Parts: sequence; C-alpha cells; structure tokens
Amino acid sequence: MADGAVQPVERQLPTEEARDLLALVRELVQREIAPHAADEEAAGRFPRELFALLSESGLLGLPYDSAFGGGDQPYEVYLQVLEELAAARLTVGLGVSVHSLSCHALAGYGTKEQRAEHLPRMLGGKLLGAYCLSEPSSGSDAASLRTKAVRDGDDWVLTGTKAWITHGGVADFYTVLARTGGEGAKGVTAFLVPGDAEGLSAAAPEKKMGMSGSPTAQLHFDGVRVPDARRLGDEGQGFAIALSALDSGRLGIAACAIGVAQAALDEALTYATERRQFGRPIADFQGLRFMLADMATQIEAGRALYLAAARLRDAGKPFSKQAAMAKLLCTDAAMKVTTDAVQVLGGYGYTADFPVERYMREAKVLQIVEGTNQIQRMVIARHLAGPDSR
Repeated sequence: MADGAVQPVERQLPTEEARDLLALVRELVQREIAPHAADEEAAGRFPRELFALLSESGLLGLPYDSAFGGGDQPYEVYLQVLEELAAARLTVGLGVSVHSLSCHALAGYGTKEQRAEHLPRMLGGKLLGAYCLSEPSSGSDAASLRTKAVRDGDDWVLTGTKAWITHGGVADFYTVLARTGGEGAKGVTAFLVPGDAEGLSAAAPEKKMGMSGSPTAQLHFDGVRVPDARRLGDEGQGFAIALSALDSGRLGIAACAIGVAQAALDEALTYATERRQFGRPIADFQGLRFMLADMATQIEAGRALYLAAARLRDAGKPFSKQAAMAKLLCTDAAMKVTTDAVQVLGGYGYTADFPVERYMREAKVLQIVEGTNQIQRMVIARHLAGPDSR
C-alpha cells in the first residue's frame, strides 16, 4: 500500500510573507502548544501564557491595520493561521478568533482617537478580549437583549447579565452590546468595557462537554460605569456592528472547525496505517479506505468554501451568505469527520488515551457558537429567497 505518513496541509498563500508566517505558526504550534494540549485540556487549564506569547509574536492582531499594531494580513491568511492553531488545540484557535471578534467594533467603528488610544494594546499589548452579545434569555434572538445602558452625564451605567462569554472572567476588555433605546435591533449600542471595571463580575465557569481549558461564563453588570468616550459607533448602531462582526467571526469558526477535522483525520490515518488486523494494516480494507477518503473530501471542501468567502471579504465584496455557508458546512463536516475518526480507532477511539474523543466533543460546540447552524440556514435562505413574509 502507499505510504500513509501524515503530511502538512498544502496551502495556497498569496505572498512569501504569508508563507513565512505559516512556517512560524507551525513551529510555534509544535514547540509550545501541541505537546501540552491533551494534558492541559484534561486539567481544564486556561493557557494565558500562550496568548501572551501569541501577542508577542504578532498573532493576535493579524487582520488589523499595522498603524495600530496589527499584522496587515488578509483574511485568507489569517484564517489559515487559525486553522493551524485550532488543529493543535481548539482552546487556542477559538480564543484567537474570539479576541479578533472583540476588536472588530473598535477597529471598524471607533473614532480615530479611540483607535489610537486602545487598539495598539488590544492587538499587541498582551491583552485578551471577549465579546458580549448573548444573554440567558436571548441567544439566537440576539436583538431582544435586555442588558441596559443608561446615560448619566458623561457616563453610561450598564446593568444586566451576559451569558456564554468565552474568556468570561479572564479577559482584559469586553465589547458589550447593551440596550440604550427602545425594543428591537435599533435600540442597541456597543461599548468597550475594561475587564477590571467596578461592578463587573463573572460567575463560575460553565461545566462544558469539551474545551475545558477555555472558560465560558456569565458576566454580571451591576451598575458598571463606562465613559461615553468608550461608546463605539453611534447610539443605536450596536446591532449592525454586532452583525458585521459575526459575519467575520463565522469565518473564524469555520477555519477552527476545519483545523479540528484535519487533526482528527491525521490521527485516524496514522492509526489505520499502523494498526494491523488479519495480517495487514486496517487501512488496506476498502470500508476504512472509503471512510478516510470521505473525511478528506469533506475537509478539502470546507477549506475551499471558507477561503472563497475570505477572498470575497478581502476584495471588499459582500460575503455574508458565503460566511454562513462556510460556518454551516465546515462545522457539520467537523462533527462528521471527528465521529468517523473515533470509529476508525474503534475501542481505542472511545478512550482518552487518544485525542479523537476530545476532537469529537470539541467539534459539537462549533455547530452552536457564532449562531447555531439552524440560524445559518435561515441566513442563507434569506439571501436566496428574501425575508420570511410572515
């Protein structure tokens, strides 16, 4: 049979600089992330020092303007970096995606003065961000959020609870969506809230099925006072800002999903070429060969779709439909591929001695975050057939 040794993903990158960047990321992954991922996830340990290292290496601000400490990289490149990080440890890859999402409102809608004051530290100053949109009673229906921001002189006073916040309780800053006006999307405004603001507290982290090293927690705003200088965009513009951020964030989730799926395929391929039954490697049996072929095909299809959407974004063209499609396809593929990887390993796949059971548990959350896959289908259908007439 042919050599089944796992080879690095062959990537189409636009510049020599991008190729050097991916080589740097792979070296960092092999040295600092992959060797400790399984043990640290099993221990539920948040790798704060890794995010500091990523910041020092310029990897927390890749898609943003270098004038403010970013990396000036197109999304086509940034997403492939996320994929490499997520393949090593989803807690890290998803964490970088969430951090990038939390910087979006300031980078895209902040004033020149706001960007100059805050962005350099957010992008390259070892700070870590979080994004606060969901609430206990408003997940998919985000426009019905209830956290309030009331004007008090030159300040806003925030009161309410946010839920399912990645990096909740450990972030240095939060991009928070709060209600400043009437009901619905037009009454929402965005704010940049420091992580140590008085009146801001985090509940105990959720006990999750996977990603134990990534804290997810409710945040409580008990009269948190925020200067108007930290309002991002116009009053009532917050929901539009949130939606624009989510289009980009969905591409981040798609890339992370393909990273997890690729890691699962690599593990399954290695096992299938080494494990012998009936006198030969199990990869010689057609049933498994076809399974591996299907896994690889789903990964390549997902990668092609998220990169196509990224190139639209980089060209300044509409990409919302393609972002939803990529998030849907890539995360569904990750769930299927990781489940099949467990099957390839048989009983061993069901044990924590091999990483595929962790990949399967981690893949599930990717079908839920940044808008469930049912919401993605609604978004896609709206682009195809127009809004629901009801």
